[in-house]
Amino acid sequence: MPQSLKSVTVPTSPFEGQKPGTSGLRKKVKVFKQDNYTENFVQCILTAMGDKLKGSYLAVGGDGRYYVKEAVQKIIKICAANKVKKLVVAQNGIMSTPAVSCLIRKKGCDGGIILTASHNPGGENEDFGIKFNISNGGPAPDGCTNSIYKLSTEIKEYYICPDLECDISKIGINDYLIENEPFRVEIIDSVDDYLELMKEIFDFPALKSHISSGFKVLINCMHGVTGPYAKRIFVSELGADANSVVNGVPLEDFGGHHPDPNLTYAADLVEAMKKGDFDLGAAFDGDGDRNMILGKKAFFVCPSDSLAVLANNLECIPYFKKSGVKGYARSMPTAGAVDRVAEVTGKKIYETPTGWKYFGNLMDAGMLSLCGEESFGTGSDHIREKDGIWAVLAWLSVLANKKMSVEQILLEHWQKFGRNFFTRYDYENCDAEPCNKMIAELEGVMQSQKLIKKSFTSLNKTYIVSNMDNFEYTDPVDKSVASKQGLRILFDDGSRIVLRLSGTGSSGATVRLYIDSYEKDAEKIKQPAQEVLKPLINIALEITKIKEFTGRDAPTVIT
Repeated sequence: MPQSLKSVTVPTSPFEGQKPGTSGLRKKVKVFKQDNYTENFVQCILTAMGDKLKGSYLAVGGDGRYYVKEAVQKIIKICAANKVKKLVVAQNGIMSTPAVSCLIRKKGCDGGIILTASHNPGGENEDFGIKFNISNGGPAPDGCTNSIYKLSTEIKEYYICPDLECDISKIGINDYLIENEPFRVEIIDSVDDYLELMKEIFDFPALKSHISSGFKVLINCMHGVTGPYAKRIFVSELGADANSVVNGVPLEDFGGHHPDPNLTYAADLVEAMKKGDFDLGAAFDGDGDRNMILGKKAFFVCPSDSLAVLANNLECIPYFKKSGVKGYARSMPTAGAVDRVAEVTGKKIYETPTGWKYFGNLMDAGMLSLCGEESFGTGSDHIREKDGIWAVLAWLSVLANKKMSVEQILLEHWQKFGRNFFTRYDYENCDAEPCNKMIAELEGVMQSQKLIKKSFTSLNKTYIVSNMDNFEYTDPVDKSVASKQGLRILFDDGSRIVLRLSGTGSSGATVRLYIDSYEKDAEKIKQPAQEVLKPLINIALEITKIKEFTGRDAPTVIT
């Protein structure tokens, strides 16, 4: 019988700015390392659970970045003192965000705490983050995060078991007595349950056969959390060569790189794919929920197109043959390629704000099967998070079934549905004040309606404004309203300009400018996206005055 440990009450005071963004609280490591900062926020998460807290069962995992192990220890001690009954914790604290969602759903947890700043850089001087997922496995909804934030402004004390020691490097069960009440911490291999789920969704023998026929994959894990998953799935299970997985060791600083799977930050994958030795290339972000898909010779698959192609080929995946297809959804800034598939297939399409939590409600209500965001996120109702590994297995299923190349599949898709040319300009770490002024000024222009029916011309291409608004979403399930989700300028040919301030940065402001233009002319669909979109990009820069407000001549990243 273990010795009973005591919990103590620690006086504290609020910190400013502990307001969760799109996916949790993200700040610099040095902010989280302040005395009581992490403890305060974790206590507020637990307190927000209300009556569900005592006797609860929670999952804990993170993306392996700097400070994860220390934060896991603090969470264990705080959960013990708050009468949580059981924790299931990833070995060394390393578990992908999709795997945490899988675990919550499979084990029947009451929620989970995920330690990640997703695609943001890691290291002692970089970013850290904490987010709470609820019992459905998805990110906490607005009502919950608002409650956490309110508690963070009022907190006066937190509870902790300072003498509790748990070795998270060893798989096994650790039992404790806290004030004479049992408390269990189970340390697990984070890949096992996720792999089991993937085997239920996909036809692994068929995928293995396709790879053994000479189909070559190159998986770049960017030194994030997906390394162990990619090695087990693509190499051990599907028989790909061991060198098919690169940058597969999770590192606290992601090898000094920015773990964001796009053409800029995954440039090494792009260069490797250009040589033509591999048929399918993929990269993942730090916590494994985002993905980038490339075909032979680095043929880039825009995330909006990736979602649409999968939507049009779900019969290639056993899971959807069994469960059926209930509907599709995309975030508002994502190009409308999947809308055209929905129209042809007769399925419902939902347009939501940015943030995976908005998809979760639709899935729980049985209204949604497949969804995605332009920010390299794709997923289905198998869990309640976007899922990078799942997306690559889905693409592999389509390729194995159709016996075509990535490029051939896209060309065939565009011939049938037309093409939504799409690009995103990211201006990272801008001064927040002028960015807020930019949004306010453009909102004023919108409210005045003076641009409606006005024409703009660039490079001999003319666009006429048909409408302008700040996107507002009413959830069809619970009727909750999310307002001010992004400024939209709509043109009479269906083209769009969208402007948002991102909620995933840890400091400053990240301005995102989205350009979306539809083309159904079969002769034009093969043209380079940036070439086709250049006139509309020029008009977007003119209307938004991004250069004037940010002081930037060019974006940090173009995708």
